[in-house]
Amino acid sequence: MTAQKNPQKPQKTPNHRRASRRPKTHATSHNSPIKTVLLMMALVATLLVLFVVYQSIYATTGHPEHVITVDKGETYHSLLSEEPWSDAFLSSAFVTKAYVALATDKPLQAGGYQVPAGASLAQMVRILSEGGTATEFSLRIIEGKTVKDLYHALKTTDGVALEVLTPPADGYGWTDVARDNEAVAKALEIESPNGNLEGMFAPNTYKFAHGTTDLAILKRLYQDQLNILNEAWESRDENLPYETPYEALIMASIIEKETGVAQERQMVSAVFVNRLRQGMRLQTDPTIIYGLFDRYDGKIYRSNIAEKTEYNTYQIDGLPPTPIALPSAASIKATMHPADTDVIFFVATGNGGHTFSRTYQEHQKAVAEYRAVMRSSTQ
Repeated sequence: MTAQKNPQKPQKTPNHRRASRRPKTHATSHNSPIKTVLLMMALVATLLVLFVVYQSIYATTGHPEHVITVDKGETYHSLLSEEPWSDAFLSSAFVTKAYVALATDKPLQAGGYQVPAGASLAQMVRILSEGGTATEFSLRIIEGKTVKDLYHALKTTDGVALEVLTPPADGYGWTDVARDNEAVAKALEIESPNGNLEGMFAPNTYKFAHGTTDLAILKRLYQDQLNILNEAWESRDENLPYETPYEALIMASIIEKETGVAQERQMVSAVFVNRLRQGMRLQTDPTIIYGLFDRYDGKIYRSNIAEKTEYNTYQIDGLPPTPIALPSAASIKATMHPADTDVIFFVATGNGGHTFSRTYQEHQKAVAEYRAVMRSSTQ
């Protein structure tokens, strides 16, 4: 009997591959370059936006070290957004407004704020939100003083930073005032006859932060005077002999110089209104003095009365071309509301105050009484 051999199965070799397996291929997308460009553009746009945000909020600026004075009622928006704080390259007004609106919910406090050189918008928001830090000084501007006195006070008050006024010097005269007037008028965009800014600033006692500029102070005083004048003009009596608020301001300055007695202002106002209505000259001594400028030596001479200057109301009809002093709100109010009387003369009593008269004869008697009082006081 022979043994039967089992048939052998074919052996798989290591490199045997199935015929059904397809070779791998690397697919190439025709959109890849476009996607790459779009991604790059998106990246550049994002970087540009981030750069604009940084420039608007965090970049240093060209602002010098100074003090900013915040008045009651001002807001972060009015200080930092209406005129964008950042002057850096590619800064955005939109980003500025958005940041100011979102950065703080604290109310802005009035006061003086010390601003470092180059302060960014973010720094300013932080400084303002922390409250005022600058020291303050008091500035008293006396009613009846002149714009020359005002400029001199600003030049010599510790704490005022001079920006438009000339530095203080000995012998400050009206020719120097004219130069300062020109600079101030240009900076504040004020127009006035013959370039004189007399009367355009409100006398009062003010507090400012140490380091406030003369320009900022003058802007505040100018705006205050405009507000006072315009408000009084709107509520004035009917049929006054003034065509413009500026003419009323001129009269207010004359009233300011003629009396320091509050109860007399409306009477003095009535005298001048009645004179203007009757075509009489005002004949007021303070206008002589003002028209002499640096030539005034403390006395009025007959030659001064006879000299025809543009301010001498003994020699000119109507009002002088500009105010002759810084009038108070009280004198402006009296100008708009003169007393209801027909007086056309007044003279000092010698004891304080004035005597008012309707006729020349009454006035002459009052003058004689005044001279008698003055003679007795010298004996």
